[in-house]
Amino acid sequence: MMETLGVMVKSAIGIEVAGGVGTITLNRPERLNAFDAEMLLELLAATRALVEDEAVRAIVLTGSGRGFCAGADLDRLGEPSGAIDEDAAMELVRTGSEVVQLLHRAPKPVLASLNGPAAGGGVGLALACDLRIAAESASLGLVFHRLGLHPDFGTSWFVPRLAGSAAALELLWTPRMLPAARCLELGLVNRVVRDEQLQHETAAWAARLAALPPIAARLAKRAVRESASTTLAESLIIEARHCRECFRSEDAVEGLEAYHAKRVPEFHGR
Repeated sequence: MMETLGVMVKSAIGIEVAGGVGTITLNRPERLNAFDAEMLLELLAATRALVEDEAVRAIVLTGSGRGFCAGADLDRLGEPSGAIDEDAAMELVRTGSEVVQLLHRAPKPVLASLNGPAAGGGVGLALACDLRIAAESASLGLVFHRLGLHPDFGTSWFVPRLAGSAAALELLWTPRMLPAARCLELGLVNRVVRDEQLQHETAAWAARLAALPPIAARLAKRAVRESASTTLAESLIIEARHCRECFRSEDAVEGLEAYHAKRVPEFHGR
């Protein structure tokens, strides 16, 4: 899948690799990028490919058209009568869980670029990324309860950690779309920019992430993730172990040489 650089589009998922940045585009704009089983399997494969590609130093996840991701395609979830195909629905949950885990655990920075609304599982995909930049017209909605459904794709885990448990329950129990500005206040997104600036600002931020020293960036992400379940003493031990690994790297030598030479360092992940 990643043998050559450039652009590859496979059905509902687009992939582009350039300048150390791998971009995944959800590409069902006529359905606001709502996912079905086939699309999620393609997303899983695309995510795994970029995570495993050593030439990719940062990953961007975005949507095409007017939306980021409307969650599950309800027309594929069951019958018009309202009957749910439980096996098909649970397959979406299982595959989505795999995608979320890959994004969250990826050993490189992952940036979500929210070009429009994200709802349901689409919110989970965005929150599984490390960072989020949103267009002013973007919005997030935990709308599961509108349909009598339970949150999935990690939303019941991510939202309390970013916005607090009270805010998480309010969002679930008042299932409406939150504008980007409110999402910024709650800590659900990192930055909000004008719609016409989103593509440029996303590319600039992704380029900065791709230029980070890969070893140090990977270890810092791991330390932050582990800090959610460790004591201060345990985190200090983890930091010391990571520091030693960085001290022994060629990247650290390059960083110090560049500092003394007053030039921009070029890190290679060694």
